[in-house]
This record gives sequence, structure tokens and C-alpha cells, in this order.
Amino acid sequence: MKPAGVVLGAAAARLLAGAGQTPATTAELPGPPFMPAPPDGTRVPAGPPVAPESAAVWATRSQPADLQLVSGVGERVRLELVSVRRPARATGRALTTLLFTDIVGATRLAAELGDHRWRELLERHHAVVRRELARFDGREIDTAGDGFLATFDGPAQAVRCACAIREGLRRFGITIRAGVHTGECEPMGEKVVGIAVHIGARVAASAGAGEILVSSSVRDQVTGSEICFEDRRARVLPGIPGEWRLFAVEPGPRPQSESLAATTG
Repeated sequence: MKPAGVVLGAAAARLLAGAGQTPATTAELPGPPFMPAPPDGTRVPAGPPVAPESAAVWATRSQPADLQLVSGVGERVRLELVSVRRPARATGRALTTLLFTDIVGATRLAAELGDHRWRELLERHHAVVRRELARFDGREIDTAGDGFLATFDGPAQAVRCACAIREGLRRFGITIRAGVHTGECEPMGEKVVGIAVHIGARVAASAGAGEILVSSSVRDQVTGSEICFEDRRARVLPGIPGEWRLFAVEPGPRPQSESLAATTG
């Protein structure tokens, strides 16, 4: 048995259509507006037809609960939204690990090498970075000149990727600095935004030549792994409130990618 309902006018049709409902045509709905449909779902022959400009639908109890017919006269209808319950708006914020890298002394190198050779060096640099990002499941977010920003699902992956990038670039005479931070970010198109992004950039800027610095949030989450750190003490990061304890990644075994590169030459 079909549920009883009422015939709604154009305004209701638009509201229900927005909720994924499909309006019926006027020809399919003879009978006056707002006349209750019989319980068996048959059409009501009495009354004048609905005006063509009033696209109508059969509104049954399966329609959204917050749409309530309050009154109707002729072809005019007044609707109210009652007891509206909306789920909490999803912001898309998620805990994300950020990796920033850049070439140490890039401006000096560019001046020494000249445009052509500098471009060749950048191409090698980008190839190594992207190779390691792919190997450690990193996602390239942005690149500007010699700098990269990438995101990872976990901090251990990001730290190991940074180590592999550093070692992989040494064979080309390229020295980088890197910073890793974990914090909440919000997607904005293909980018990510949030104070965590600014913190990660400041962590990387605090690193010395060939150094990989991480924030305490990264160090705490990789406790128990084979990654070792040296305490660099608390520092003030420009523009970021408070003091931030930073840690340098200690050199470990040579990454497999570098070993393979050395043997294949």
C-alpha cells in the first residue's frame, strides 16, 4: 500500500527536487492542490486541474521530515522548516605530517652555475625528490624553485623520506635542509592550509646545512622506531607563539635508494 500524501506546488517541488526527489508532471496529477491522496494511492478526479506553472509532486511520508505543509489556499502554499537537525559541518581537518625541503645556498649556486646549468641541477634535484616521495607514499603539494612541500599519512614515512632525499642528492653535490612537523591541516583545493603549515616551514628554516629537524610532535609519534634524534633544545619560531622543542635526525644506515644508485651509477 502506498502512503498517503498531499500535492505540493512549485515551491515545494523545488525544495524536494533539491533533496534528490523527482517531481512528477502536472498531467500525471489531476485534482486540486493539497487534496489528500487516498490511502490506496489512486488519483482524485474531483476539482480543477493544477495550473501548468505549478509543477507538482506527491509528497509522502518518505519526504524530508523537516518540510511541513502549514497552509494552502488555491495554488499558493506556505512552507515552514521545523525541527531542523543538521549534522555538524565537516571541516575536512585532519592530522597531517608535513615535509619541507630546500637547497642550501640556492641563490649562490644559481649565480655560480648560470641559468642553463642551474636548470639542469634543478631537474636532477626534482627527479630525486619525486622519486623518494613516490617510494615513501608522500604527496607533493607545492614546489617553488628549489623548495618542496609534501604531506604524509605518518611521521616515520616523512622522516625516512627526508633522509633518502638528503642522501640521494649528495651524489650530485646538492645539500638540502629539511623540516618535518605533524599537526592538523585543512585542504583547500590541491593545497593544505593551517597554522601547522607555517610551523613546518619555520622548523625547516631553522635547520642547518644537511640537517633534518623535526618538531616534538613528530619525535613523540615515532618513539620506538629505529629513528634516532638529537635534542636541539627549545627555540622561538618567527611568528609562532611560544617556544618549540626541535630535534635533529641522527645519521643512520645509508638508504637503499642511495645504495642502488651507487651501484647502477
